[in-house]
Amino acid sequence: MQLDEFIIKNTPAGFTVHRNEPMSEHTTFKTGGFADIYIQTGEAETLAAIAPLTRYAHENNIPVQIIGGGANVVVADSGIRGITINTMTPVARQKVRRREAANDFIAPAGVASDTVAEIAAENSLSGLEFLAGLPGTIGGAVRMNARCWGKSISDVLIGVETMNIVNGDVIFEPFKAEEWAYKQSPYQKGNKLIIAAHFCLEPEKRGTILKRMAEYRIEREKKGHFRSPSAGSVFKNNPAFGSSTGKIIEELGLLGARIGGAQVSTWHGNFIVNTGGARSSDIRTLTEKIQAEARKRLGIELECEILFIGDWGDREKH
Repeated sequence: MQLDEFIIKNTPAGFTVHRNEPMSEHTTFKTGGFADIYIQTGEAETLAAIAPLTRYAHENNIPVQIIGGGANVVVADSGIRGITINTMTPVARQKVRRREAANDFIAPAGVASDTVAEIAAENSLSGLEFLAGLPGTIGGAVRMNARCWGKSISDVLIGVETMNIVNGDVIFEPFKAEEWAYKQSPYQKGNKLIIAAHFCLEPEKRGTILKRMAEYRIEREKKGHFRSPSAGSVFKNNPAFGSSTGKIIEELGLLGARIGGAQVSTWHGNFIVNTGGARSSDIRTLTEKIQAEARKRLGIELECEILFIGDWGDREKH
């Protein structure tokens, strides 16, 4: 069976399939080439509905790329080969729920992180408000072990429902602290697709939670998260360096450094922004320039937080 025929027959109802989809429309950097085959998830019982597609792709050596809100990725200018599946879908918010007896708050991977925080607040549950204003999906936040305001996803995680994209097996994996670290999770490598996350949240007054979330959103605005297309922090912080990465980059005199349409922001050293017309190669080259300067002048290695995905040719992927 040809790929197009198989996709038509096995794409779940409510999902949409596009050929040569511009990834610049699906990333916060607003850059990137075309995805050969792009599948936008929609109404389905769970993301496991795509299992026949991922199994077929594996059996036929067709690459599969999973993305969420596109908030932490840089897609190559040459695009993405194979099948790209976008898990982000507004209808998934209907399946965010609280299980009273188990003190278990469940969020499907395709729901926006900010939306999950809002629903938790509506239920007078505290623990996820640090996600307020954060772009991307809850699946992406779990995969990257998102952290801000001194709190990480792993601090409130009970476990994760996953699907093996090779064989379609769906399991629940209880949280194991030894598998998690600062902005690291066991899902950053391997063949597991995050289906849903289970959180242990604490009761608190709804108004108190919402006030805290509003303060976090204001702080994000002050830091310039929404001034220009970007992916937020480019590099991880490292306590061993003695300063935040943003401060280190500022002290290196790199604020405003520019390659093509990509620029180190003038207000935060750890942001690279698309000033208009940037190519993904501009962003990557600027990222590598910052790393080279830190290595040469300070003897330190800055570790990328953003991910470079797609067809980068001979360039090594981060």
